[in-house]
Amino acid sequence: MSVLGMAPLTVHDITPSADGYALVLHGGAGGRVEELSLEEQGRYGEGLAAAFRAGEEILQANGSALDAVCATVISLENNPLFNSGLGAALTATGKAELDAAIMTGDGRAGAIAASRHAKNPILVARKVMEDSEHVLLVGPSESLVKGWGLETVSPEYFVTPARVRQLAGVQARTVEASRHGTVGAVAVDRHGRVAAATSTGGMVNQRDGRVGDTPVIGAGTFARDGVVAVSCTGEGEAFIEGVVAHEIASRMRHGGSDLAAAVGDTIIAELDSRGASGGIIAVGADGHVVVAHNSPAMFAGYRANSIVVTLT
Repeated sequence: MSVLGMAPLTVHDITPSADGYALVLHGGAGGRVEELSLEEQGRYGEGLAAAFRAGEEILQANGSALDAVCATVISLENNPLFNSGLGAALTATGKAELDAAIMTGDGRAGAIAASRHAKNPILVARKVMEDSEHVLLVGPSESLVKGWGLETVSPEYFVTPARVRQLAGVQARTVEASRHGTVGAVAVDRHGRVAAATSTGGMVNQRDGRVGDTPVIGAGTFARDGVVAVSCTGEGEAFIEGVVAHEIASRMRHGGSDLAAAVGDTIIAELDSRGASGGIIAVGADGHVVVAHNSPAMFAGYRANSIVVTLT
């Protein structure tokens, strides 16, 4: 059974808009939102809305889904409320080891694991995809990141007082260890191209060197033009074992499932069956959006009509 426990499956099924594009983001799935004060809930909502606007502005200007999901995730990586980039969860030895992945619907992908020097891990994952012959790099060096023209920071940059207190509480067994908190975004642009981006600091108090589902293409991140783009958050080991993101695409591509059914049925088959909890965002090639989770709460944002909706 998961540390935080599972909840009944919740699926938000959002019909395509007339804009010709769609974007949805998540800021992690986990415990009950009632545990947060109204002020804290508002800050999370503001962070989600700001990240959404960063990506939507690109889509509104006929930009690519790839650029949109990057801009969205960068905004979340720079916000210490979320478990990615600044303010990431800490390992058992107090380090921040960051994972990120990006994939476009034409089959290209890039990912990094245990990153400690790049201010924005999602940009390094994009460089792996666009400027290397690889898909996954572990522990990208400071010199490599600088050589790609990306901003570097000291490893201490990522460590915030709130995360230090959280780690101390978990190790003293006075605070429950969260296994959730990944951020991500998926989009389809006006040219019909889809993209997915995911970034995380992993689980608080995890072993040094542990890698979750985020940088495993097909597990926590996947995209295929004409079908779907998917980003996941939750108990990463279960997402890896169930190859969850790819399973959703397969149910649609080969099994004829619609988006909502593919996501919901995959959660039941691959997460519930393992006693694991988490959440998924997905966008179909037609602009259909789904947000689903079997955790008590999930932070997510999308546009419905003229309103940016943030879920908790």
